[in-house]
Amino acid sequence: MRAAPRAPRGARVNRPAAAGGSHVPLNAVLLVCGATLCFTLLDTLTKYLAQRLPVPLLVWARWTVQAIAVLVWLAPQVRFGLVRTRKLTAQLFRGVVLISSSLCFTAALKEMPLAEVTALNYTTPVLVTILAVVFLDERMTPVRVGFVVAGFVGMLLVVRPGSEMFQGVALFALGSAWFYAMFQITTRKLADEDWRTLLFFPALIGTVLMSFLLPFLDWPEAIRWQDAVLIVVGGLLGSFGHFLFQRAFQHAQASAVTPFTYMQLVWSTLIGWIAFQSFPDAWTLAGMAIITGSGLLIALHEQRKSRAVPPPPVLD
Repeated sequence: MRAAPRAPRGARVNRPAAAGGSHVPLNAVLLVCGATLCFTLLDTLTKYLAQRLPVPLLVWARWTVQAIAVLVWLAPQVRFGLVRTRKLTAQLFRGVVLISSSLCFTAALKEMPLAEVTALNYTTPVLVTILAVVFLDERMTPVRVGFVVAGFVGMLLVVRPGSEMFQGVALFALGSAWFYAMFQITTRKLADEDWRTLLFFPALIGTVLMSFLLPFLDWPEAIRWQDAVLIVVGGLLGSFGHFLFQRAFQHAQASAVTPFTYMQLVWSTLIGWIAFQSFPDAWTLAGMAIITGSGLLIALHEQRKSRAVPPPPVLD
């Protein structure tokens, strides 16, 4: 559910493409666009299903389907390597904050338009910039301050305190972005872990944690078979989106393809308009543009900085 300019949810690759050049392979761009489309379709199905089914049930189903898909896909190759880690506490924390982000995002999706929720989640890079100063000892340069302020202004234009859009549920969308920023910071601290472990752990933790909540949910009298099919399709879309992202990051550096993840804002606007007859107003579009601009500039700024530093050794 939901994406922001970043590597795939819970996924990392350990073989970046040849470093250096500014050229971004077309296949990497198409893979990222396909991945963001998968995530937007997943969000669309989630918003549709959330009108009838409990939010925790949808979150449980989403991560359970992904856990099963990853097991089928990767377990034959690495077996117990999927759960082998030297940093169990950090892995558990990373999984918990990602599931918290999913819960908040789904709760926001239930009440808010698709494009607006997606836009608010794209404040994640701004929050990551702030958290990196606190937890990674990175410097808050004037340029970074400018990006943070711009992202905050864009968020205010989307939410607009005092308007109809400023509902309590908007805090869930912002909470989702905050939890996801913590997820990203933790992912940076786990950079030496196998990407397959990083992909599987959050799904496993989500399945286990949300399973404890299932007996306490306000279950509907019956779940239509059509809804059950849509739940499975949504989980598979999320898993396939992760796979496409993985392939994209094998063809190009993360910093090179990150700007193209903003296609999700385009997909969410178009699909939200078609599926739910909801199109952002002028203020919201302006806020989305500012959030996109600040996020893109952050990505380009960090890419330029990384070129000035010798790349770290690749870990297989």
